[in-house]
Amino acid sequence: MGKVIFGLLLFFSIGIHAQENYPKDAFRSPMDIPLILAGTFGELRSNHFHSGMDIKTQQRQGLPIHAIGDGTITRIKISHWGYGKVLYLAHPNGFTSVYGHLQKFSPKIEEYIKKIQYKKKSYEVEVFPDYGEVSVKKGDIIAYGGNTGSSSGPHLHFEIRSSISEKPTNPLLYGYEVRDATDPTLVKLYGYPLSDDAVVNQSEEKIGINFTRQEDGTYLADKVMAAGTIGLGFIGFDRQDMAANRNGVYSVQQLVNGKVYTDYDFETFSFTETRYLNTLIDYEHYGKYRQKIQQCFKAPGNRLSIYNTLHNDGKIVVREGLTYNVEILIRDYKGNLTKLVVPIEGKKEPVKIEKEERKTDTYVVAKKPNNYDLGIAKVYFPSNTFYNDFYIDLKKGNDTVTIHNSTVPAHRNFTITFDASKYSQEERKQLFIARLDKNLRPSYASTYKRGTTFTTRTRNLGTYTLAKDTIAPKVYSKNFKEDQWLTNYRYLSLRISDDLSGIDSYTATLNGEWILMEYEPKTNTITYNFDDKILDKSQCKLKVVVTDNVGNSTTLETNFYRK
Repeated sequence: MGKVIFGLLLFFSIGIHAQENYPKDAFRSPMDIPLILAGTFGELRSNHFHSGMDIKTQQRQGLPIHAIGDGTITRIKISHWGYGKVLYLAHPNGFTSVYGHLQKFSPKIEEYIKKIQYKKKSYEVEVFPDYGEVSVKKGDIIAYGGNTGSSSGPHLHFEIRSSISEKPTNPLLYGYEVRDATDPTLVKLYGYPLSDDAVVNQSEEKIGINFTRQEDGTYLADKVMAAGTIGLGFIGFDRQDMAANRNGVYSVQQLVNGKVYTDYDFETFSFTETRYLNTLIDYEHYGKYRQKIQQCFKAPGNRLSIYNTLHNDGKIVVREGLTYNVEILIRDYKGNLTKLVVPIEGKKEPVKIEKEERKTDTYVVAKKPNNYDLGIAKVYFPSNTFYNDFYIDLKKGNDTVTIHNSTVPAHRNFTITFDASKYSQEERKQLFIARLDKNLRPSYASTYKRGTTFTTRTRNLGTYTLAKDTIAPKVYSKNFKEDQWLTNYRYLSLRISDDLSGIDSYTATLNGEWILMEYEPKTNTITYNFDDKILDKSQCKLKVVVTDNVGNSTTLETNFYRK
């Protein structure tokens, strides 16, 4: 009976853990539609945790976005990538709500920000209004849902942060209702030999472990034969009702013979630690297969604060002749549970899969700065660029340098410096540092030039070279023709593109005056809204200048008519 009561208390404590500090009735929903999520808080993204929840907008743009409470706009940012058009709204109760990927702002905010854009003659701006300068009331329409920035489809990215620490917290902690009666999904299970003498199922390397679903809905793994210090990891996801998206789980527990070894959840985290996601997952596996294994043990370099309990860093010491019953409990925010039982027997069997030796001539000590001469280029790793020490593979080519591969994450930017002295001054103008993909296609790496020295700062390991771009960008009208009457048109649209180094800048004038053109890099489109300016001439002269990242430029001049 005592065990039953303890189990019930444990179960319910997950659902209410640390949630009493969050007001459940202070905020309204940011939208007047059912909340169906395309992404959950803490979800594992590329090099970071998702800091909010993504609310589906019925595959549409333009749905009203409301202020969840009284407050003042403290930050407005418009950028080509990231959150695109985003608002930050500070509330008197100490929280800040964030609304990203917006199509446009409310008329009052739109007028405010466009004055700044025209003053700075820039589409990309970031401003911090004085407290109280742009005030709103609970329920006011502050924006309309969109698809701007690094969004792959229309949705609202919604966050709630502490106004003081700026730490994001799970928005579901504030009483928002999302229908979810679906248990998390378990996809794969892996065993990790961690100590030098460890073996899992006759393997000294990571190995997959089979499991089957039982009649009661739990999962049972095949018996594991192991010895030494080992760890477990899994691939899994969660689905909410009414959505097929593979979202992130809320909490993970690992129990060994009834004792909690690992317990972490996604209630909150800080932006300064979010990149340590690369130590929660098996990054080598991710680099090879683009699959994220969540490790139930704490790996070297892991500084995450998401853990509530860690015994022996979640590592299991398996001794000969003993048995261990491991339970992995995966929950979503609603408390829906997926349970996996892993029976382990302490027995060291003959090794069939030996540990792969990954030694090279160069060993990186993560805590120390490291500098290497690769002939045509030099690479400098500041201290703590990497999470742990390892043998790095460095290769010199005639025109390229290879700096290991994508299976190792870099926590900090490192520097690659190329010597371009063999090129003439004119040739150097069109050169840039490029990272080559597996098909040897180059992509632009931000290149800083000082004479014959070219430098880039990056976190991406791989193969680099100097590439040459001699072709100017392409510019052409999209929704109108030369000398066309556009009296009933709401906007002008043009397409701009560059095949190699990419677009660096663009500018447009109408009858000699600068105009605001919104750039959407996902569709290579720039757009001008006729509502921005009253035209005093029926004949309009449009001039658009587009420049790529090495200075190649294209100018389009065209006429149209409008009353």
